[in-house]
Amino acid sequence: MKEIENWFSRAKAEADKGIPSGERVFGIALVVINILMILYFTTHQMRSTGFFTTKFGALEMFFLYGYSVFWIISAGLEGVLGRRLLSRLFDVFGGVIFAGICITWLLVAFPFEFTYFADILPNSLKFLLQWISDDIAQIIMVLGIIVHLGAAIYCPIGYKFVDIKRFKREKINL
Repeated sequence: MKEIENWFSRAKAEADKGIPSGERVFGIALVVINILMILYFTTHQMRSTGFFTTKFGALEMFFLYGYSVFWIISAGLEGVLGRRLLSRLFDVFGGVIFAGICITWLLVAFPFEFTYFADILPNSLKFLLQWISDDIAQIIMVLGIIVHLGAAIYCPIGYKFVDIKRFKREKINL
C-alpha cells in the first residue's frame, strides 16, 4: 500500500510542477484528432455512404459525437488551457463513466458498416483505413471499454491518495 501511496504522491508532485510542453502538445493533438473525427463522421452522414446503418439513430449519434466532444473538452482543458486539475476532475467524474457508456452502447447497437469506412478518402489514401473490418472495429471498441473501466477504478483511487497527502501536508504546515 505504501508503494501505491508513493506512486500517487509522485503524480501529485508532477501535477504541481505544471504541465510539461510534451503533454500539452499531446492534448492539443487529441483536440485536433477529435475535431477531424467529427468532421469525418459528419461527412459520412451527409454523403450517405453506407457507413452508418439504419440502426444509427439520435441516441447513437449523441453517443458517437458526444464521445469526441468529451475528449475535446478534456484534452482542451489540459493541452490548450493548461488546466490539469480541471481536466482530471472532468475525466473522473464525467468522462470515464460517459465514455464507457458511449462505447458500450455503440458496441451493442453497432450501427456501422466498416466496409464503407474508407469511402470518403481519396483513392490514394483509402488503403489507410480499408483494412478495418466490423470485427476489428468491435475488438477496438472492447479494448476501449476495458481501458475506460480501468480508468474508472484508477482515477478516483488516485485522487483519494492525492487528497490524503494534501491533507497531511496542510496539517504539518499548520
